[in-house]
Amino acid sequence: MSDIKNIKNDYSAKLNNNLSLEAINQIKTELFGKNGLISSQFKNIGSIPESDRKKFASDLNQIKDELQNLITNKIDEIESKKINEKLEKEKIDVTLPERPFIKGKIHPVSQTIDEISSIFSEIGFSVEEGPDIENEYNNFTALNTPDNHPARDMHDTFYLDENKEILLRTHTSPVQIRTMLKDKPPFKIIAPGRTYRSDSDQTHAPMFHQVEGLHIDKDINMGHLKGCLNYFIKEFFEVEKIKMRFRPSHFPFTEPSAEVDIGYEIKDGKIVIGEGDQWLEILGCGMVHPNVLKNVKVDPSKYQGYAFGIGIDRLAMLKYGINDLRAFFDCDYRWLNHFGFDPLDVPTNYRGLSRWKLHLIG
Repeated sequence: MSDIKNIKNDYSAKLNNNLSLEAINQIKTELFGKNGLISSQFKNIGSIPESDRKKFASDLNQIKDELQNLITNKIDEIESKKINEKLEKEKIDVTLPERPFIKGKIHPVSQTIDEISSIFSEIGFSVEEGPDIENEYNNFTALNTPDNHPARDMHDTFYLDENKEILLRTHTSPVQIRTMLKDKPPFKIIAPGRTYRSDSDQTHAPMFHQVEGLHIDKDINMGHLKGCLNYFIKEFFEVEKIKMRFRPSHFPFTEPSAEVDIGYEIKDGKIVIGEGDQWLEILGCGMVHPNVLKNVKVDPSKYQGYAFGIGIDRLAMLKYGINDLRAFFDCDYRWLNHFGFDPLDVPTNYRGLSRWKLHLIG
């Protein structure tokens, strides 16, 4: 009995000292490890005379509990001290003035993409996406582009290999090819995204944004194309009527092909869309060439359709009065703060797309 009391007194004294967590764990091992002092005493209970065994076991359990409680309390004390020290270091002075909060803005290009997607979704178009890095077949050959077409030249296209088989897409039309190859008609999609061409000045950039539309079904004609574009232009520029004309043009992937102009006039130094006798080119379009349909295994005798391509950056410049395309990519916070949009101002046809007139006034 005197042995276990000595163990208790010795280790109680040790635990009253200022110990580290490592030292306490060492004491715990010395007492309760496999060959620890307390563990050894439990192993020796069988050698105690039967008359003394019950009292010895009771006293040993009591000492064990007391030492375990001392160890637990000591560990809690150390951990509590560490937490308090950490909290003291991280304490915030609530009397200090608040830090300035800089509110981010949605880029005009992102806003314009959202507006375009919202408008076309109202008339049944879905949004499809594809990779920026494309193969030559999807970007040119499947779209009926001849081998000698100028668009294939290196001064127009960014090729990524010597064989000119991998490139940065020059338009989002490859998304149309991918969609038609993986699914079956009818198709009614738009494909917004980044495109790349070797060009750079005030109105052109080597990377720009484009949205292309495709509608393939039975009995589709130019009248459907005109109605679709008329609806889109009125909704996008938020005008009740629009002057629009189709000029004959040529694209390898459409036949017939057309450039679309819209009427405008200058008022107080600003372009006003939908009025006046001046014309502004806004997009290219046409009926999908039968060869394109054959390349994606769609029977042109059963299905026809139209396609169109619109420069998103150009639309944003027209709508929001931005006169230099390069400003889109300058990462100037002051510019973005002026032309950007509230992140919660989600475009919908019901609320009004961007409420851009209020935006410009503000």
